[in-house]
Amino acid sequence: MLTQLKMDATADLRDVHALTFDIFGTAVDWRSGVAAEARRIGAANGVSGDWERLADAWRALYAPSMDRVRRGDLPWTNFDRLHRMSLDQVLHDLGIEFDLSAREELTLSWERLPAWPDAAPGLRGWRGASPSRPCRTAIDPAGGAGPIRRITLPALAFSGGLRHYKPDPEVYLGAASALGLEAHQVMMVAAHKGDLRAAQAAGCGRPSSSGRSKRDRAEARTCFLIHRRRPGTRLVDLAEKLGC
Repeated sequence: MLTQLKMDATADLRDVHALTFDIFGTAVDWRSGVAAEARRIGAANGVSGDWERLADAWRALYAPSMDRVRRGDLPWTNFDRLHRMSLDQVLHDLGIEFDLSAREELTLSWERLPAWPDAAPGLRGWRGASPSRPCRTAIDPAGGAGPIRRITLPALAFSGGLRHYKPDPEVYLGAASALGLEAHQVMMVAAHKGDLRAAQAAGCGRPSSSGRSKRDRAEARTCFLIHRRRPGTRLVDLAEKLGC
């Protein structure tokens, strides 16, 4: 099982010069955000529904919609359009009637997601790093920048135009390249184990000597797993662990 980095692992992380962050679920609360926007738009249009169920069903189509692009069933499509196409299916399956204008507005809910309480202070911590310990940040290089504006962060390195989705290795390698770094100098931060393991497979980081198993040791060195319901894994905790 992946665990948060231990304080005594800091010495093993001295060559980490940048962090790449997942957004949906890691920095922002997609479920409550989408449900709240659906509830608001529904009320404005006289439509009722199980909005949490809608959010879950919509998110469940996230990976399958990307796979359609990977297979060549669809041309390259950004997240906004993938979400828009998936929404039509979800509304049909749940029997919810929204007109075209409401559907377009609801699609933008993914750009207006509420940040987790620790997101802004945790991410701002990297900007205060000392000259001897530079810590740069790339935010979900395969996604959009809308949710980041919601967190009201300072200027961040952002790599767009990769024309790949996670967990494609091109995403992790492209983020490192955009920051002018080698993959082993970059650490991935996410709330999803698959994201972290894909970063490891792409060459992010080097194995640590700590951990309870060989797999844990490698993953602990490569990434930081955010357990949203477990203390000691907040973004501000990671900043402290890295000495930034």
